[in-house]
Amino acid sequence: MPSPRPYAPQLVFSVEDGPQRSVPQVFIAPARYIQGDGILEHLGRHLSLVPSRHSAVLISQGGQKRYGTRLFNSLRAAQVESLVVTFQGECSLEEVDRVVAILRATPSVDCVLAFGGGKCIDAGKCVAHRLGFPVVICPSLASNDAPCSAVSIMYTPAGVFTGAEFFPNSPALVAVDTRIVAEAPVRYLVAGMGDAMATWYEARTCLQNPRARSVLGARPTLAASALGELCANTLFADGAAAVEAVSRSEVTDALNRIVEANTLLSGIGFESGGLAVAHSVAQALTALPAVHQNYLHGEMVAIGLLTQLVLETRLDEARQVAIFFAKVGLPTHLGQISLSPQDTVQLSTVMEVAMQVPFVGNEPFAVTQNSLLAAAVQAHELGLQVVRSAGDVAYHALHA
Repeated sequence: MPSPRPYAPQLVFSVEDGPQRSVPQVFIAPARYIQGDGILEHLGRHLSLVPSRHSAVLISQGGQKRYGTRLFNSLRAAQVESLVVTFQGECSLEEVDRVVAILRATPSVDCVLAFGGGKCIDAGKCVAHRLGFPVVICPSLASNDAPCSAVSIMYTPAGVFTGAEFFPNSPALVAVDTRIVAEAPVRYLVAGMGDAMATWYEARTCLQNPRARSVLGARPTLAASALGELCANTLFADGAAAVEAVSRSEVTDALNRIVEANTLLSGIGFESGGLAVAHSVAQALTALPAVHQNYLHGEMVAIGLLTQLVLETRLDEARQVAIFFAKVGLPTHLGQISLSPQDTVQLSTVMEVAMQVPFVGNEPFAVTQNSLLAAAVQAHELGLQVVRSAGDVAYHALHA
């Protein structure tokens, strides 16, 4: 079976034609989203929605050890056969090609079920697209907004960001077991809040700038922006309580709301709403091994978001966001991701890479490497002020 051609949504949606030469608004989302306490035990039954009778399960060794019994018992109870492929840790072209080769030798497979963290999920989407299969996403963490999207972030085998791969179809099913999230280390939930918090501020920037485009190459929708705003409001209201719930391994109403915010609201919000400087800076930070190897995507996005808000001269909002970050344990200044404002060589490298990430062009004004660097340093100083007055006990507790 030959691989499908690479898909570029920008060629479908962003071509300006017709008498008004307008770019359409586009909203996309997974076909089904299911969230609840203990739904892993019912996953096999939910696969009837796809439908799937023989799923290829992409899962890490650690995931198999922790959740394999529950997962495969669920599939067997629903008479769904499964082929297990062990994910080796990086969403790279090499890893995707390896898994595709395995599955091409198993013609009875009709679906890819990706179970795990963001990179396993993204690799599963790539594999499913190449094989022409629907993809089912079962995140083991609420640490990012990858599960609901039709895009994968690609890295080298060493883990350096290389770009994004898009797909014409969103996941057929996203199933989130909040019990699994509650039992995971709290740092992952908190990192998801950093990723999710940026959704509203980036979507607002794109909505207000007529020249901005979503990751699809389209104009953002009001619906996506509204979901992004709801996402931020939910985080402000329930973030701290959700952290407390996970520290006790409890599923509570607050945790349920934050899981939905991190996964569904942010996932749809970023994809159909658009990205800006926050994610440009976050992706650029992966170019520094000391940052990439020790910090999570959402922690990098937190620094990127504060940089964006300062760049946009929204200082009151930057302070409000920084206070929230300090409260739940997200980084608020460069020192908390092993950087220093005095290290101009590393910071200049980050900003040079950030300028090459296309999201930076969604800002309503010209952004330069120097203005981006100045905003990052100013955001650092603001973050330091916040932790000096509020303390950074939560951050150190997560990173002890």
